[in-house]
Amino acid sequence: MRTVKATAAAVTAALTAAAAGIVAGRIASDAGLKAPPGRPLPGEPRLTVHSTAAGPDGPRIALTRDLAALRPGTYGLAGDASHAVVGDVLTAEPHSADTVVRRLERVTHGTLAPGDHVWLTPNVHVGDPTSALGLDHTDVDIPGELGVLPTWFVPGTRDTWVIAVHGLGTTREHTLNVMEFLHRHRFPVLAPALRGDVGAPRPPDGLNHFGETEWRDLDAAMRYALGNGARRLVLHGWSTGATMALRAAARSDLRDRVGGLVLDSPVLSWELTLRALASARHTPGVLLPLAVRAAQGRTGLPSDHYGLYADRTVPYDDHEDRTDDRGPDRPPPPTLILHGPDDTIAPWDLSRRLAGAHPDRIALHTVRRAPHAAMWNADPSAYEEALRRFLTPLM
Repeated sequence: MRTVKATAAAVTAALTAAAAGIVAGRIASDAGLKAPPGRPLPGEPRLTVHSTAAGPDGPRIALTRDLAALRPGTYGLAGDASHAVVGDVLTAEPHSADTVVRRLERVTHGTLAPGDHVWLTPNVHVGDPTSALGLDHTDVDIPGELGVLPTWFVPGTRDTWVIAVHGLGTTREHTLNVMEFLHRHRFPVLAPALRGDVGAPRPPDGLNHFGETEWRDLDAAMRYALGNGARRLVLHGWSTGATMALRAAARSDLRDRVGGLVLDSPVLSWELTLRALASARHTPGVLLPLAVRAAQGRTGLPSDHYGLYADRTVPYDDHEDRTDDRGPDRPPPPTLILHGPDDTIAPWDLSRRLAGAHPDRIALHTVRRAPHAAMWNADPSAYEEALRRFLTPLM
Protein backbone atom coordinates (compact mmCIF):
# COMPACT_ATOMS: atom_id res chain seq x y z
CA MET A 1 0.00 0.00 0.00
CA ARG A 2 2.81 2.38 0.91
CA THR A 3 4.51 1.64 -2.43
CA VAL A 4 1.29 2.43 -4.32
CA LYS A 5 0.84 5.70 -2.41
CA ALA A 6 4.46 6.69 -3.00
CA THR A 7 4.15 5.94 -6.70
CA ALA A 8 0.93 7.96 -6.96
CA ALA A 9 2.55 10.86 -5.16
CA ALA A 10 5.55 10.76 -7.51
CA VAL A 11 3.31 10.67 -10.57
CA THR A 12 1.23 13.55 -9.22
CA ALA A 13 4.37 15.58 -8.52
CA ALA A 14 5.71 14.87 -12.00
CA LEU A 15 2.43 15.88 -13.64
CA THR A 16 2.29 19.02 -11.55
CA ALA A 17 5.87 19.92 -12.49
CA ALA A 18 5.13 19.26 -16.17
CA ALA A 19 2.01 21.42 -16.06
CA ALA A 20 3.93 24.17 -14.29
CA GLY A 21 6.64 23.97 -16.97
CA ILE A 22 4.06 24.28 -19.75
CA VAL A 23 2.52 27.33 -18.11
CA ALA A 24 5.94 28.87 -17.48
CA GLY A 25 6.97 28.27 -21.09
CA ARG A 26 3.77 29.83 -22.35
CA ILE A 27 4.30 32.92 -20.20
CA ALA A 28 7.93 33.19 -21.33
CA SER A 29 6.92 32.93 -25.00
CA ASP A 30 4.70 35.99 -24.58
CA ALA A 31 7.86 38.14 -24.62
CA GLY A 32 7.99 37.73 -28.40
CA LEU A 33 4.52 36.58 -29.38
CA LYS A 34 2.78 39.46 -27.64
CA ALA A 35 5.29 42.31 -28.10
CA PRO A 36 2.92 45.28 -28.55
CA PRO A 37 3.61 47.86 -31.28
CA GLY A 38 4.86 51.19 -29.99
CA ARG A 39 6.08 49.86 -26.64
CA PRO A 40 9.65 49.11 -25.56
CA LEU A 41 10.93 45.60 -26.19
CA PRO A 42 11.99 43.56 -23.18
CA GLY A 43 15.40 44.69 -22.00
CA GLU A 44 15.00 48.31 -23.08
CA PRO A 45 15.58 50.20 -19.81
CA ARG A 46 13.34 52.88 -18.41
CA LEU A 47 15.36 56.04 -17.80
CA THR A 48 14.55 58.84 -15.38
CA VAL A 49 14.55 62.46 -16.49
CA HIS A 50 16.73 64.37 -14.02
CA SER A 51 16.52 67.84 -15.54
CA THR A 52 16.15 69.88 -18.69
CA ALA A 53 18.00 73.16 -19.24
CA ALA A 54 18.91 75.70 -21.88
CA GLY A 55 22.40 75.63 -23.37
CA PRO A 56 24.50 77.93 -25.55
CA ASP A 57 23.43 76.06 -28.71
CA GLY A 58 20.11 74.58 -27.62
CA PRO A 59 18.34 72.69 -24.85
CA ARG A 60 19.84 69.77 -22.93
CA ILE A 61 18.36 66.91 -20.99
CA ALA A 62 19.95 64.90 -18.17
CA LEU A 63 18.97 61.23 -17.99
CA THR A 64 19.82 58.29 -15.77
CA ARG A 65 23.33 57.08 -16.54
CA ASP A 66 22.98 53.80 -18.41
CA LEU A 67 24.57 52.15 -21.41
CA ALA A 68 21.37 52.90 -23.32
CA ALA A 69 21.58 56.60 -22.47
CA LEU A 70 25.14 56.67 -23.85
CA ARG A 71 24.22 55.37 -27.31
CA PRO A 72 25.54 57.62 -30.09
CA GLY A 73 23.14 59.16 -32.57
CA THR A 74 19.59 60.45 -32.68
CA TYR A 75 16.67 58.74 -30.94
CA GLY A 76 13.11 59.26 -29.98
CA LEU A 77 12.56 59.62 -26.25
CA ALA A 78 9.15 58.21 -25.41
CA GLY A 79 7.12 58.41 -22.23
CA ASP A 80 3.63 57.29 -21.42
CA ALA A 81 2.27 60.71 -22.47
CA SER A 82 5.20 62.39 -24.20
CA HIS A 83 7.61 62.14 -27.09
CA ALA A 84 10.83 64.03 -27.72
CA VAL A 85 13.97 63.67 -29.82
CA VAL A 86 17.46 63.56 -28.34
CA GLY A 87 20.75 63.97 -30.17
CA ASP A 88 24.39 63.53 -29.27
CA VAL A 89 25.76 62.85 -25.81
CA LEU A 90 27.36 66.06 -24.54
CA THR A 91 30.35 64.76 -22.62
CA ALA A 92 31.73 68.24 -21.93
CA GLU A 93 28.56 69.37 -20.16
CA PRO A 94 28.69 69.42 -16.35
CA HIS A 95 26.75 66.49 -14.92
CA SER A 96 26.60 64.28 -11.86
CA ALA A 97 28.14 60.82 -11.81
CA ASP A 98 24.75 59.14 -12.16
CA THR A 99 23.52 61.13 -15.18
CA VAL A 100 24.15 61.53 -18.90
CA VAL A 101 23.50 64.83 -20.69
CA ARG A 102 22.22 64.76 -24.27
CA ARG A 103 21.13 67.40 -26.71
CA LEU A 104 17.35 67.84 -26.61
CA GLU A 105 16.42 68.39 -30.24
CA ARG A 106 12.71 68.94 -29.73
CA VAL A 107 9.68 67.95 -27.69
CA THR A 108 7.10 66.60 -30.10
CA HIS A 109 4.23 66.42 -27.62
CA GLY A 110 3.66 66.38 -23.90
CA THR A 111 6.21 67.63 -21.40
CA LEU A 112 9.40 66.34 -19.80
CA ALA A 113 9.71 66.93 -16.07
CA PRO A 114 12.18 65.67 -13.45
CA GLY A 115 11.13 62.21 -12.29
CA ASP A 116 9.44 61.24 -15.57
CA HIS A 117 10.21 57.74 -16.82
CA VAL A 118 11.11 57.47 -20.50
CA TRP A 119 12.82 55.08 -22.90
CA LEU A 120 14.85 55.45 -26.08
CA THR A 121 13.07 54.41 -29.26
CA PRO A 122 14.13 54.30 -32.93
CA ASN A 123 10.89 56.17 -33.74
CA VAL A 124 12.12 59.74 -34.18
CA HIS A 125 8.86 60.99 -35.69
CA VAL A 126 5.23 60.77 -34.68
CA GLY A 127 2.24 61.39 -36.90
CA ASP A 128 2.10 60.75 -40.64
CA PRO A 129 4.33 61.86 -43.54
CA THR A 130 2.49 65.18 -43.83
CA SER A 131 2.27 66.15 -40.17
CA ALA A 132 5.73 64.84 -39.27
CA LEU A 133 7.76 65.69 -42.37
CA GLY A 134 5.66 68.04 -44.47
CA LEU A 135 5.46 65.50 -47.31
CA ASP A 136 2.30 65.22 -49.38
CA HIS A 137 0.83 61.80 -48.88
CA THR A 138 -2.37 59.87 -49.47
CA ASP A 139 -4.02 57.43 -47.08
CA VAL A 140 -4.93 54.31 -49.06
CA ASP A 141 -6.68 51.14 -47.98
CA ILE A 142 -5.04 47.97 -49.25
CA PRO A 143 -7.11 44.78 -49.16
CA GLY A 144 -5.14 42.19 -47.22
CA GLU A 145 -5.59 38.57 -46.25
CA LEU A 146 -7.35 39.47 -42.99
CA GLY A 147 -8.94 42.77 -44.00
CA VAL A 148 -8.09 46.33 -44.95
CA LEU A 149 -4.54 47.57 -44.25
CA PRO A 150 -4.34 51.36 -43.76
CA THR A 151 -1.31 52.53 -45.75
CA TRP A 152 0.56 55.75 -46.37
CA PHE A 153 1.49 56.50 -49.97
CA VAL A 154 4.08 59.18 -50.65
CA PRO A 155 4.26 59.80 -54.41
CA GLY A 156 7.44 60.02 -56.47
CA THR A 157 8.37 60.11 -60.13
CA ARG A 158 10.21 56.80 -60.45
CA ASP A 159 8.62 53.52 -61.50
CA THR A 160 10.60 51.66 -58.83
CA TRP A 161 8.58 51.83 -55.61
CA VAL A 162 9.84 51.25 -52.09
CA ILE A 163 7.62 49.37 -49.66
CA ALA A 164 8.71 50.12 -46.09
CA VAL A 165 7.79 47.60 -43.39
CA HIS A 166 8.25 48.06 -39.65
CA GLY A 167 8.99 45.26 -37.20
CA LEU A 168 8.78 44.21 -33.55
CA GLY A 169 7.86 46.84 -31.00
CA THR A 170 7.42 49.68 -33.48
CA THR A 171 4.70 51.11 -35.71
CA ARG A 172 4.78 52.37 -39.28
CA GLU A 173 5.98 55.69 -37.82
CA HIS A 174 9.39 53.98 -37.74
CA THR A 175 9.48 54.14 -41.55
CA LEU A 176 9.38 57.95 -41.37
CA ASN A 177 13.08 57.89 -40.47
CA VAL A 178 13.96 57.19 -44.12
CA MET A 179 10.87 58.67 -45.80
CA GLU A 180 12.43 62.08 -46.41
CA PHE A 181 15.54 60.49 -47.94
CA LEU A 182 13.47 58.28 -50.26
CA HIS A 183 11.28 61.21 -51.29
CA ARG A 184 14.35 63.33 -52.01
CA HIS A 185 15.50 60.60 -54.41
CA ARG A 186 12.03 60.56 -56.02
CA PHE A 187 10.97 57.04 -55.00
CA PRO A 188 7.24 56.45 -54.46
CA VAL A 189 6.85 54.89 -51.01
CA LEU A 190 4.18 52.68 -49.45
CA ALA A 191 4.19 52.18 -45.67
CA PRO A 192 1.42 49.77 -44.63
CA ALA A 193 0.04 49.12 -41.17
CA LEU A 194 0.33 45.40 -40.50
CA ARG A 195 -1.95 42.88 -38.81
CA GLY A 196 -2.03 43.67 -35.12
CA ASP A 197 -1.33 47.40 -35.60
CA VAL A 198 -3.85 50.00 -34.51
CA GLY A 199 -6.45 50.30 -37.26
CA ALA A 200 -5.38 47.06 -38.97
CA PRO A 201 -6.95 43.61 -38.63
CA ARG A 202 -6.13 41.57 -35.55
CA PRO A 203 -4.45 38.20 -36.13
CA PRO A 204 -6.86 35.32 -35.41
CA ASP A 205 -4.74 34.12 -32.49
CA GLY A 206 -3.69 37.61 -31.39
CA LEU A 207 0.00 36.66 -31.65
CA ASN A 208 3.08 37.80 -33.56
CA HIS A 209 4.46 35.18 -35.92
CA PHE A 210 7.89 36.74 -36.55
CA GLY A 211 7.01 37.47 -40.19
CA GLU A 212 6.01 33.88 -40.99
CA THR A 213 2.38 34.85 -41.68
CA GLU A 214 2.67 38.64 -41.67
CA TRP A 215 4.60 38.59 -44.96
CA ARG A 216 1.25 38.19 -46.69
CA ASP A 217 0.41 41.77 -45.70
CA LEU A 218 3.55 42.86 -47.54
CA ASP A 219 2.46 40.72 -50.48
CA ALA A 220 -0.82 42.66 -50.54
CA ALA A 221 1.11 45.94 -50.63
CA MET A 222 3.26 44.59 -53.48
CA ARG A 223 0.12 43.74 -55.42
CA TYR A 224 -1.27 47.23 -54.85
CA ALA A 225 1.96 48.90 -55.98
CA LEU A 226 2.22 46.85 -59.17
CA GLY A 227 -1.42 47.56 -59.93
CA ASN A 228 -0.92 51.29 -59.57
CA GLY A 229 2.11 52.12 -61.67
CA ALA A 230 5.11 50.36 -60.14
CA ARG A 231 7.24 48.31 -62.51
CA ARG A 232 9.80 47.18 -59.94
CA LEU A 233 9.88 46.99 -56.14
CA VAL A 234 12.41 47.49 -53.37
CA LEU A 235 11.36 45.94 -50.06
CA HIS A 236 12.81 47.79 -47.05
CA GLY A 237 12.16 46.09 -43.72
CA TRP A 238 13.26 46.43 -40.12
CA SER A 239 13.49 43.52 -37.66
CA THR A 240 10.61 41.14 -38.44
CA GLY A 241 9.71 43.51 -41.28
CA ALA A 242 13.03 42.43 -42.82
CA THR A 243 11.94 38.82 -42.29
CA MET A 244 8.72 39.61 -44.14
CA ALA A 245 10.75 41.04 -47.02
CA LEU A 246 12.83 37.84 -47.19
CA ARG A 247 9.70 35.69 -47.11
CA ALA A 248 7.98 37.76 -49.81
CA ALA A 249 11.07 37.63 -52.03
CA ALA A 250 10.99 33.83 -51.76
CA ARG A 251 7.30 33.00 -51.69
CA SER A 252 5.27 35.72 -53.37
CA ASP A 253 3.88 35.15 -56.85
CA LEU A 254 5.23 38.66 -57.54
CA ARG A 255 8.80 37.91 -56.46
CA ASP A 256 10.16 38.40 -59.98
CA ARG A 257 9.30 42.09 -59.66
CA VAL A 258 11.45 42.54 -56.56
CA GLY A 259 14.56 44.42 -57.67
CA GLY A 260 16.20 44.70 -54.27
CA LEU A 261 15.96 44.14 -50.53
CA VAL A 262 17.04 46.44 -47.70
CA LEU A 263 17.20 44.54 -44.42
CA ASP A 264 17.72 46.47 -41.19
CA SER A 265 18.46 44.19 -38.20
CA PRO A 266 16.83 41.15 -39.85
CA VAL A 267 15.41 38.44 -37.62
CA LEU A 268 17.03 35.40 -39.25
CA SER A 269 16.22 33.05 -36.38
CA TRP A 270 12.91 33.51 -34.63
CA GLU A 271 14.03 30.96 -32.01
CA LEU A 272 17.12 32.95 -31.03
CA THR A 273 15.13 36.18 -31.02
CA LEU A 274 12.42 34.66 -28.83
CA ARG A 275 15.09 33.36 -26.44
CA ALA A 276 16.68 36.81 -26.32
CA LEU A 277 13.37 38.53 -25.57
CA ALA A 278 12.46 35.99 -22.91
CA SER A 279 15.93 36.28 -21.32
CA ALA A 280 15.52 40.05 -21.22
CA ARG A 281 12.45 39.42 -19.08
CA HIS A 282 14.68 37.47 -16.68
CA THR A 283 13.34 34.07 -17.73
CA PRO A 284 15.60 31.36 -16.24
CA GLY A 285 17.73 29.65 -18.86
CA VAL A 286 16.18 26.26 -18.11
CA LEU A 287 12.81 27.58 -19.28
CA LEU A 288 13.99 28.99 -22.63
CA PRO A 289 13.55 25.70 -24.55
CA LEU A 290 10.04 25.51 -23.09
CA ALA A 291 9.36 29.02 -24.37
CA VAL A 292 10.40 27.97 -27.88
CA ARG A 293 8.23 24.84 -27.77
CA ALA A 294 5.30 26.86 -26.42
CA ALA A 295 5.69 29.36 -29.25
CA GLN A 296 5.70 26.55 -31.81
CA GLY A 297 2.61 25.00 -30.27
CA ARG A 298 0.75 28.30 -30.22
CA THR A 299 1.69 29.53 -33.70
CA GLY A 300 2.76 26.53 -35.78
CA LEU A 301 6.13 28.17 -36.48
CA PRO A 302 8.61 25.72 -38.00
CA SER A 303 11.91 25.04 -36.28
CA ASP A 304 14.62 27.21 -37.77
CA HIS A 305 17.53 25.30 -36.20
CA TYR A 306 18.80 28.51 -34.64
CA GLY A 307 19.22 30.26 -37.91
CA LEU A 308 21.41 27.62 -39.53
CA TYR A 309 19.35 28.04 -42.70
CA ALA A 310 21.44 31.19 -43.23
CA ASP A 311 24.07 28.88 -44.71
CA ARG A 312 21.69 27.60 -47.35
CA THR A 313 21.91 28.64 -50.99
CA VAL A 314 18.45 30.18 -50.63
CA PRO A 315 18.79 31.76 -47.18
CA TYR A 316 15.37 33.33 -47.11
CA ASP A 317 13.52 30.26 -48.36
CA ASP A 318 11.38 27.96 -46.29
CA HIS A 319 12.51 24.45 -45.43
CA GLU A 320 10.62 22.73 -48.19
CA ASP A 321 11.84 21.81 -51.65
CA ARG A 322 10.53 24.33 -54.13
CA THR A 323 9.42 23.37 -57.61
CA ASP A 324 8.84 26.79 -59.18
CA ASP A 325 10.24 27.44 -62.62
CA ARG A 326 13.31 29.18 -61.26
CA GLY A 327 14.33 26.17 -59.19
CA PRO A 328 15.31 25.82 -55.56
CA ASP A 329 18.75 27.40 -56.02
CA ARG A 330 17.81 30.75 -57.55
CA PRO A 331 19.94 33.56 -56.08
CA PRO A 332 18.53 36.28 -53.85
CA PRO A 333 17.89 39.69 -55.39
CA PRO A 334 20.49 42.40 -54.71
CA THR A 335 20.38 42.91 -50.95
CA LEU A 336 21.73 45.46 -48.47
CA ILE A 337 21.88 44.35 -44.84
CA LEU A 338 22.35 47.04 -42.18
CA HIS A 339 23.16 45.42 -38.86
CA GLY A 340 25.62 45.46 -36.00
CA PRO A 341 27.22 43.32 -33.30
CA ASP A 342 25.54 45.21 -30.45
CA ASP A 343 22.07 43.96 -31.43
CA THR A 344 20.98 41.72 -28.55
CA ILE A 345 17.65 40.77 -30.14
CA ALA A 346 18.62 39.51 -33.61
CA PRO A 347 22.15 38.07 -33.77
CA TRP A 348 24.42 40.03 -36.10
CA ASP A 349 26.54 36.95 -36.74
CA LEU A 350 23.72 35.43 -38.79
CA SER A 351 23.65 38.52 -41.02
CA ARG A 352 27.42 38.31 -41.39
CA ARG A 353 27.18 34.66 -42.40
CA LEU A 354 24.34 35.36 -44.80
CA ALA A 355 26.30 38.13 -46.53
CA GLY A 356 29.39 35.91 -46.64
CA ALA A 357 27.43 33.15 -48.36
CA HIS A 358 26.40 35.51 -51.20
CA PRO A 359 29.15 38.15 -51.54
CA ASP A 360 28.13 38.88 -55.12
CA ARG A 361 24.50 39.59 -54.17
CA ILE A 362 24.47 40.75 -50.56
CA ALA A 363 26.31 43.74 -49.05
CA LEU A 364 26.64 44.11 -45.28
CA HIS A 365 26.89 47.59 -43.77
CA THR A 366 28.04 47.10 -40.19
CA VAL A 367 26.79 49.58 -37.59
CA ARG A 368 28.35 49.51 -34.14
CA ARG A 369 26.88 50.66 -30.82
CA ALA A 370 23.33 50.46 -32.15
CA PRO A 371 20.48 48.48 -30.58
CA HIS A 372 18.00 46.38 -32.50
CA ALA A 373 16.38 48.09 -35.51
CA ALA A 374 18.13 51.41 -34.79
CA MET A 375 20.91 51.33 -37.39
CA TRP A 376 19.72 54.63 -38.88
CA ASN A 377 19.58 56.26 -35.46
CA ALA A 378 23.21 55.46 -34.65
CA ASP A 379 24.52 57.31 -37.71
CA PRO A 380 21.85 58.72 -40.05
CA SER A 381 24.34 60.13 -42.57
CA ALA A 382 26.29 56.89 -42.98
CA TYR A 383 23.07 54.87 -43.18
CA GLU A 384 21.64 57.09 -45.92
CA GLU A 385 24.90 57.05 -47.86
CA ALA A 386 24.94 53.24 -47.79
CA LEU A 387 21.30 53.30 -48.90
CA ARG A 388 22.06 55.78 -51.71
CA ARG A 389 24.89 53.65 -53.05
CA PHE A 390 22.71 50.54 -52.99
CA LEU A 391 19.66 52.13 -54.59
CA THR A 392 21.46 54.05 -57.35
CA PRO A 393 21.73 51.06 -59.73
CA LEU A 394 18.07 50.26 -59.05
CA MET A 395 16.77 53.70 -59.97
